[in-house]
Amino acid sequence: MLTIWGRTNSINVMKVLWVCDEIGLTYQRIDAGMQYGVVDTADYAAMNPNRRVPVIDDDGFVLWESNTIVRYLAGRHARVDLLPDDPRGRADCERWMDWATASLASSMTPLFWQLIRTPADRRDDKVVARAAAETEQFMAILEARLAGRRYLCGDHLTVADMPVGAFVHRWLALPVDRPALPALQAYYGRLLERAPYRTHVAHPLS
Repeated sequence: MLTIWGRTNSINVMKVLWVCDEIGLTYQRIDAGMQYGVVDTADYAAMNPNRRVPVIDDDGFVLWESNTIVRYLAGRHARVDLLPDDPRGRADCERWMDWATASLASSMTPLFWQLIRTPADRRDDKVVARAAAETEQFMAILEARLAGRRYLCGDHLTVADMPVGAFVHRWLALPVDRPALPALQAYYGRLLERAPYRTHVAHPLS
């Protein structure tokens, strides 16, 4: 049995739940992180010394880092539609996953925390303005990439779309001014057609 530790409003847990449903996996999920605690226990630290979510246990194989988990599950279940088996196709997907973590998250994370998880009287307007401007630049990169494409790496969903698609939902749901990005908006519409995305990603921010 696949076990997943993590709270459902974690963007990193969302990716894992999304890929599980795309594959059709049976799993059990255990609330962990923030108000649920668990991550501060010795047992959890033994699984993930970073004390973050998600963590999975797949029949005794324990794994952390959400993008790695997404790739592992797609590969383990031979979903070459999600994770190409040729080196170039796989690298194309992986670079967008890495970009989402290394670049897009650097602005989206403080923007989300300031606007959603920080009380209004404690927000830093300068941080919000800077993060919003930086995120807009990254979204322009996505707009250019998606022009003429249904998904990030072609005509069908891949693991590349999972971290990026989760951030796109947050960006479009945040109370910020946004430029017109028709290719990005159309991409979001296609993601919303997928039941796993609606179930695990496209819900109110919290």
